[in-house]
Amino acid sequence: MDIALYCPDYGFYEKEEDNIGKDGDFFTSVSVGNLFGELLAYQIGDWFEGKDETPNTQYGTHDTVLRIVEAGAHNGQLARDILIWFRVRRPEIFDRLEYCIVEPATSRQDWQRVLLWDFVKTVKWVPEIAALKTPGVSPKTVIFSNELLDAMPIHRLGWDAKAKKWFEWGVALQDEKFVWSRLGDSEFRVPSSELEAVLPDGYTVEISPAAEAWWRTAAEVLIHGKLLAIDYGFAADEQFSPSRLNGTLRAYYRHRVTEDALANPGEQDLTAHVNFSAIQQIGEASGLRTELYCTQPQFLGRIVEKALKQPGSFGEWGPKQTRQFQTLTHPEHLGHAFRVLVQSKP
Repeated sequence: MDIALYCPDYGFYEKEEDNIGKDGDFFTSVSVGNLFGELLAYQIGDWFEGKDETPNTQYGTHDTVLRIVEAGAHNGQLARDILIWFRVRRPEIFDRLEYCIVEPATSRQDWQRVLLWDFVKTVKWVPEIAALKTPGVSPKTVIFSNELLDAMPIHRLGWDAKAKKWFEWGVALQDEKFVWSRLGDSEFRVPSSELEAVLPDGYTVEISPAAEAWWRTAAEVLIHGKLLAIDYGFAADEQFSPSRLNGTLRAYYRHRVTEDALANPGEQDLTAHVNFSAIQQIGEASGLRTELYCTQPQFLGRIVEKALKQPGSFGEWGPKQTRQFQTLTHPEHLGHAFRVLVQSKP
């Protein structure tokens, strides 16, 4: 999965052509329009100004650096939407802002630099989240990702009902095609033995040690501020649904969804649902406090509700913004599968 998505020469995300939007393979909240970035900017601005904090957790002075860290910025469009909004609507924050993009691929950094050329004094790049761990430096920070964790490599596990054991699926080559191949037993365990007793043979789940490790590192990097993830996913108690007999690993090609994740490597997007309970627990074990876990419609709806109570604080809101908001929140569009997790460190 890592090679198919991120191989420097042939990986799906390493291609020069844009693979997001109506001419690509899938839609994201960013491809709907600039409203998603503007709503995020509005919420981040409130966090920076302490509007959602209790008095004893506010910090920073008028000249303190404020840092936004985006991981998985693709072509930089979301960063641009956020920065434009701050420059126009919150210039006092924009003047103190440092926008960091976590991007290991130099090719994607180059694409992002082209789109963000007019923010050259504000934006900087780092190859990995751990590079932001700087002793003695602790600006108020918001670290966020949008559809990042679901594209991190997963381990695919199957249930052997007869042996009452979990095993791991690997990938093998057969007749010049990739096929699933059963590997050894797994130490994975479900929450209760009663659940294992009723699971059908071959029931499949995914775990992502890579996503969990990334969240742990991000939590360690964060000294003061918020850690935010928006992604496909669910809580642990939703993981074992009868409707997900084959797990959540999916491929997207030309806006068509398929469970054949091994076909056309490098030519299709791969994604698997995030176990938000797992990363929430990792954040809390790293000293973070969970502030919010909800759906994307709930998260964005709260922001809009706040903005409407303060006329003029957000900016233009007309039919265009209404249409974008409906697409971002309607259950038949982008509102059905996305979850939002916010954790903080005062």
